[in-house]
Amino acid sequence: QVQLVESGGGMVQPGGSLRLSCVVSGVTFSRVAMNWYRPASGKERELVAVITSAGDTTNYADSVKGRFTISRDNAKNTVYLQMNSLKSEDTAVYYCKAVSPLFSAWGQGTQVTVSS
Repeated sequence: QVQLVESGGGMVQPGGSLRLSCVVSGVTFSRVAMNWYRPASGKERELVAVITSAGDTTNYADSVKGRFTISRDNAKNTVYLQMNSLKSEDTAVYYCKAVSPLFSAWGQGTQVTVSS
């Protein structure tokens, strides 16, 4: 059974930073691409960042480019989302998702609140 557990959320002031983590079990982590999502108006969830299984390619939503960085450590079965220069509009529950040709699976989410 594939399980994803996010952590690292919290409350931070505008301009601050947080690093989210997502630990994956029950699957060969190095064979799955990893995504971070958050809710967005008009959509169920917005794709925030993507990293390939090898970690050699990343992609970001325009709203977070230059501020967020996705990375992974295949030895630790963990994907990260480093969030810098946070804005109030980044406030959301952030979800990680594991994706392969055979399946996809979601974590339970971690709350990020950006407020002064």
